[in-house]
Amino acid sequence: MNLSQGQGLVALLVAAAPLMAQEIPVVEKTLSNGMRLLMVERHDQPTIAAGWVARVGSANERPGITGLAHLFEHMMFKGSKIIGTRNATRDGELNDLQDKLQAQIREEMSILRDKQRRGEITNMMDQKVRTPRLQKLLEEFEALVKEQRGLIVKDEIWNLYQAYGATGLNASTSQDRTAYIVTIPSNKLELWTWMESDRITNPVFREFYSERNVILEERRQTLESRPDGLVSEAFNAMTWMAHPYHWQVIGWPSDIAQVTREEANKFFATYYAPNNLTAILVGDFNPDQAYALAEKYFSRVKANPNGVPEVTTLEPKQPAEQRMVAEVESTPGIEAVYKAVPSVHQDAPALQALASILGGGGGGRMGGRAASGRLYKALVLGQKVATSATAMSRGQKYGGLFTLRATPAAGRRPEEVEPLLYAELDKIVKDGVTDQELERVKKAAKVAFYSRMDSNEGLRSILSEAESAGSYRDIAESQKRLQAVTKEDIQRVAKQYLVRNSRSVLITHRVGTKGRPVRERSQQTEAK
Repeated sequence: MNLSQGQGLVALLVAAAPLMAQEIPVVEKTLSNGMRLLMVERHDQPTIAAGWVARVGSANERPGITGLAHLFEHMMFKGSKIIGTRNATRDGELNDLQDKLQAQIREEMSILRDKQRRGEITNMMDQKVRTPRLQKLLEEFEALVKEQRGLIVKDEIWNLYQAYGATGLNASTSQDRTAYIVTIPSNKLELWTWMESDRITNPVFREFYSERNVILEERRQTLESRPDGLVSEAFNAMTWMAHPYHWQVIGWPSDIAQVTREEANKFFATYYAPNNLTAILVGDFNPDQAYALAEKYFSRVKANPNGVPEVTTLEPKQPAEQRMVAEVESTPGIEAVYKAVPSVHQDAPALQALASILGGGGGGRMGGRAASGRLYKALVLGQKVATSATAMSRGQKYGGLFTLRATPAAGRRPEEVEPLLYAELDKIVKDGVTDQELERVKKAAKVAFYSRMDSNEGLRSILSEAESAGSYRDIAESQKRLQAVTKEDIQRVAKQYLVRNSRSVLITHRVGTKGRPVRERSQQTEAK
């Protein structure tokens, strides 16, 4: 695509986007058990982007069961009483036997935990400190796991979907929701309603205890093995003092290793009840027929009369700036995070626009081209003290963060770059932003929003995110609010939220430099 074609596309999208943002043709239905169904007809291709959302994430956990919401993302692919096993009766018996053995194993682990607390052992997870009874129980447990694996039909859910032409089977967990998605041929809607309702109605959670080890390995690979992984986790825990956003979605290792199936069953019955679920269909189907199929199959899911516990812990007002300095085996950097607002808050659009003006892009979480932002222009192109400089505003269900990041140029320390980041903020607090900057952000936001809605999968994702934080009706409202943001609004939120006492700062140096510039360290090494 040449430049003139690209500009023409942008103009077309900008013109069309406001209409699309204001009126997404959603057909909303509520099933007899309280489960909600959102449907958007699109007949341009013979497929349906299907999915369902459980409004539960790591924010709904507590110490002791952190990581459980993410564990369910894995468990839901293990099958049901019908799918995933060659012998459902024996499979159930093996689950019960594993539960009994695990209760005895926990007794032994409790003894080791107390020994570690008293300083008699260093690491209760070390194989060398196991008691003979614990070793015997673990061997018996492994024999049960081996027998159950012999009964399992591996990946049967995916194989069934794939055999009937489905693509993109996946799931994801965040702090606020867990989503399960797949794209199916138009004539396989009944297959989807049956299979997904079966997963919820007849869960088995086979291989539950061995899957905890899979999660621990995933944690090691995706978080602990990253040079800055554990530092980032600690910084997040420092940033959120009280709120459950305090821990990572994957959870703390000690909780993952000790969570029980009994706790999992209780969690599932509470949060995977129909009054906490929303099914989403976008594509080629008839809404009346889709509703009839959903009622036929999903209504089998029993309602939870007790309802879902509300997250009541509020993040307290931060009394002072928090700082963390760390040495990591990666590029040095500076990250400053301010407490902001939830995604549905009336000030969220103004903070989003501010992040785009500072960091570049179209008002999204990360924005777009950093080169168009004030930070990049000032610190990278102008003063040449950094190789990157970005801003991001991220609103979640219960809170939000506004983040500034920069990577120092060679020979520069993060401490030198930090005040220059704040200087760009101060300019906006003092002088505001220009008409041109605000107009650019609004136009780019329209294009980004419409472009994302262009695919069935993209619209499904938008609806899923909106349902997780509030309602799909918030989509149109948030777009209207963003287009109504004024220069005065941006200046006001900068003054109100981006203050020192609300700030948490992470300074990272390369291991061994002790805060000295990398260039200075290499010169000293050569001199020696």
